[in-house]
Amino acid sequence: MTIYSGPVFEMARQQFQVIADHLEIPRDERDRLLYPKRAVVVSCPIHLDDGKLAVFQGYRVQHHLTLGPTKGGTRFALSVDIGEVAALAIWMSWKCALAGLPYGGAKGGVTVDPRALSPRELENLSRRYMQEMIPFVGPHTDVMAPDMGTNEQVMAWFMDTYSMYQGRTVTEIVTGKPVASGGTEGRREATGRGAAFLIGRVLERLKTQPAGTTAIVQGFGNVGSHTVETLANWGVKLIGVSDHTACYFDPRGLDTEALLKHAQKHGVLAGFSNQLSFDARELLVQKCDILVPAAVERVIDASVAARLQCRVLAEAANGPTTPDADEVLDRRRDEIFVIPDILCNAGGVVVSYFEWVQDLQQFFWDEAEVMSKLYHVLDRAFMQVMRRVEHDGISHRNAAMAIGVEKVRSAKNTRGLFP
Repeated sequence: MTIYSGPVFEMARQQFQVIADHLEIPRDERDRLLYPKRAVVVSCPIHLDDGKLAVFQGYRVQHHLTLGPTKGGTRFALSVDIGEVAALAIWMSWKCALAGLPYGGAKGGVTVDPRALSPRELENLSRRYMQEMIPFVGPHTDVMAPDMGTNEQVMAWFMDTYSMYQGRTVTEIVTGKPVASGGTEGRREATGRGAAFLIGRVLERLKTQPAGTTAIVQGFGNVGSHTVETLANWGVKLIGVSDHTACYFDPRGLDTEALLKHAQKHGVLAGFSNQLSFDARELLVQKCDILVPAAVERVIDASVAARLQCRVLAEAANGPTTPDADEVLDRRRDEIFVIPDILCNAGGVVVSYFEWVQDLQQFFWDEAEVMSKLYHVLDRAFMQVMRRVEHDGISHRNAAMAIGVEKVRSAKNTRGLFP
């Protein structure tokens, strides 16, 4: 029996079992590697603007602390439940290990639609959530970061709330903060730029110049927009884009600069165009060179995977591809080059690590240095994955996950089991 359930957790569990079989991990070791060390569920009561009291459910899952503190985002979304949060924490563990970071994975969230809250209500909920988490987090225990539905401002409220309880400013308790509050240059752009960097490395391997290639991006939040911006600077033509409010497609190319300005001004894609509207369910299967799912989990199932017409699938979202879709993509390995999520979107946690290090040392780097270090880490991880693919003859996802799982398993076995 387990408290963890739901389609997202089941997906993470299935992926792990595939890797465990490949690595021939004994059955009695598997549960210790898969199931989280700690899960916290809290109630977050706040006063709404109309004076009424509302209670929201909050979660935090810490997967393992074997390599160091746990690290992971906090999302405010209606989909948040303990199973989803646990799955995201597990993926973060493999991601951090693949990137060589001294972290275990964590994830947190509150079941709420943040768009339904006023700015004051959002601040009240953010501070209450952190207040409830204070006994379970810390700069050397669990370091939070932004995720879907949260941003730099929410991280600043988290940091201030924790600091008030400590009686001193503790910038290193969260990452993804505003630069003025101890954040780092380049953190906001890191995940999108990192995804674009890896797309560039893949195009090099395919002996394809970026200029003139076409891209479709699902999701136009922080990750998707910065991926688009970087690709556009290389001459990649954006032909399709969507978010939760609108979907646009034009094989002749969309006006990337106008799209970015519109999204920056309005926060969403809705209202950009009436003539270019497209069926969001069909966007992913349109012909393109680069497909970037940068929204939510489980958007590519087996039926979608069979219809994909891209050359490069860059998973900027967490868990966008289901296990049954992986089986299809494995058969299409010569047609579609997959950049798995734990590699493709690792830029965010890598630069979060840089922010944490800078906060601990109170010594800050400029953006050029941050980006240079980021690309070095991603390139190293990319080459490790490609060597594993060639050595084991396995898919890119299985190679990336095998590296991550192996590192965590080795650390656990070395430290042993406390009696």
